[in-house]
Amino acid sequence: MQAIAETLFDAVYLISVITIGVLMIRGSRGESQFRLFGWMAIVLGAGDSFHLIPRAVALCTTGLENYTVLLGLGKWITSVTMTVFYVLLYYVWRQRYQVKGQNGLTAAVYCLAGIRIALCMMPQNQWLSAAAPLSWGIYRNIPFAMLGLLIIVLFYRSANERGDRAFRWMWLTIVLSFGFYIPVVLWADAVPMIGMLMIPKTCAYVWTVLIGYYAMKKECK
Repeated sequence: MQAIAETLFDAVYLISVITIGVLMIRGSRGESQFRLFGWMAIVLGAGDSFHLIPRAVALCTTGLENYTVLLGLGKWITSVTMTVFYVLLYYVWRQRYQVKGQNGLTAAVYCLAGIRIALCMMPQNQWLSAAAPLSWGIYRNIPFAMLGLLIIVLFYRSANERGDRAFRWMWLTIVLSFGFYIPVVLWADAVPMIGMLMIPKTCAYVWTVLIGYYAMKKECK
């Protein structure tokens, strides 16, 4: 039952975010912020597919323990693409609110993203092992959480200052995604049921993508 339900959920998620991304690219009508948002949605869906598709296959066949390498490789790729997702979201913020300059802020985003990706590449992560160390799961997620916090603050402040109703909850979607993700990183190995938090975390990302899509539908008539 878990295999069927989880596989259906993941299939709907991947198809939805990638489809919305394509629709945004095609329907942006020259609005670079929405075209970029569309690519961001595709990066999200394509990156997650490297982990979710092998997981679905594993659940529906011989079990997760027989797909350790593929699942680990998928997590590795997803960790990198999620970092790219937040860098793209930063540029959505810059374009939507017509931010100029602020080179220090851009440097901070690239620095945090670079550190995150560099940590993900370290062999100590043991991505392809069934016993990946928790410590490195924490190390690589510290700069990722800091990057997420920075994006939260930027969208919260800008949406409120500009009275941007379309993007007024963007900050909350990111808060929720990290709020559900961090317990999984810390305790899912010890308490497998905590892994279920990835479902609302995924829903938070769908909300993020839908915010951009509905804003485009309203503003690109």
